Amino acid sequence: MTTILHLGLGSFHRAHQALYIHELRQRGDTEWSITGGNLRPDMLATMEALQAQGGAYTLETVTPQGERSYTRIESIGKVIPYQDDLAPLITAGAEAATRIISFTVTEAGYYLDAKNQLDWATFADLRADLEAVKAGRAGHTIYGGLVSILRARMRSGAGAVTLMNCDNLRHNGERSRAGLLQFIDALGDTALKAWVEQNTSSPNAMVDRITPRPTPDVAERVKAATGWDDQAAIMGESFIQWVIEDNFIAGRPAWEQVGVEMVQSVDAFEEAKIRLLNATHSCIAWAGTLVGYQYIHEGTHDSVIRRFAYDYVTDDTIPVLDTPEKPSPLDLRAYRDVVLDRFGNPAICDTNQRVAMDGYSKIPGFIAPTIRERLARGESISSVAMLPALFLAYLQRWHRGEIAYTYQDQAMDPAAAHAMCESADPVAAFAADTVLWGALASHPQLVGALRVAHERVGLFVKNHLG
Repeated sequence: MTTILHLGLGSFHRAHQALYIHELRQRGDTEWSITGGNLRPDMLATMEALQAQGGAYTLETVTPQGERSYTRIESIGKVIPYQDDLAPLITAGAEAATRIISFTVTEAGYYLDAKNQLDWATFADLRADLEAVKAGRAGHTIYGGLVSILRARMRSGAGAVTLMNCDNLRHNGERSRAGLLQFIDALGDTALKAWVEQNTSSPNAMVDRITPRPTPDVAERVKAATGWDDQAAIMGESFIQWVIEDNFIAGRPAWEQVGVEMVQSVDAFEEAKIRLLNATHSCIAWAGTLVGYQYIHEGTHDSVIRRFAYDYVTDDTIPVLDTPEKPSPLDLRAYRDVVLDRFGNPAICDTNQRVAMDGYSKIPGFIAPTIRERLARGESISSVAMLPALFLAYLQRWHRGEIAYTYQDQAMDPAAAHAMCESADPVAAFAADTVLWGALASHPQLVGALRVAHERVGLFVKNHLG
């Protein structure tokens, strides 16, 4: 048996990567199995349920038309309970049978600034993790955790291993690898760095499936449909996509047999997904929150919010992703329409709270590239400027304590965000924030477009709320 060790047994992994391995096993290819655990003490009740169920769980999927189906997933062969010293995870990662170490991390969880450098100054937990690893303790960030595992693997002589991202970070393989090597440099472990450079690969990948946090009614529907009292049931949309750069140093599953696109470069797929799907998702979540909606589908069916999203994609984003010099391999207009159809699925009940989080990572990662490219071409940014303007209005609500849920943002400095909202000119302060904008900060055309967009957002909210 060959093993994928996955770090982060959340809903997305179990609705996506684990499903693909399950489908291979259903076809008779039982070579690969997943061992999974977490670097932090997250989802303890779900982890206990998965353990009790032998790693098995039910995935409910639902189409935009409301058709539901149920699959019992049995690809997770071993669930590793959380231990602060990570000893069982480290042991699994150091076994010769483990050929891929995969992980699902939020954008902010990579601690990278606009220049792909580890942001030691901003993130105290990253600094603390470095000190823990220096002192011989296990690391709990993605970098500290991988270092703890890879050191053990190097010592055991278990051989090469692929490090595989399953998340939304743009250029995720190369950027996470850069962060890992910087972390190792900070440790001063030259032997480990040389080993990692020679014995690991880091393919870029693009993943896609909307997977809301499961609510109790998911388990209730699973029990009604299957008879199984599943305490780890999850649900997701019927749409699924995975595009992977075929750069595996120690073998891989035959994923192409179950619909995965194995390619030379994921760039075009990734840019389409990040800008047409992820940015649009955030747009709808921020706008929906401002007018009192709880769910993404409510905002998607609001004609004004849908128009914000549609115009952002059509006016400003498609023109920079599909050019005569570099045509896109995708039909971007069809992709836009599929995305909005997916977001309008009322059965998903994806919350604005889940999608709105981590704006301080999403502005620079999802939205600023379109602004930068439009400005470089001397073109308007009026449609794309609506997205950061919505986020600014959202932040101002958060500043006043008027968001109906807890806003989570690993990359945000709350004191700096409050100060921005309290400034005499919040738009100028927002546009000057280098965490959000990098070299674009205080660009005159950015400031001007944000001022116009901020007024539009104010009118939108006033018209909706009276």
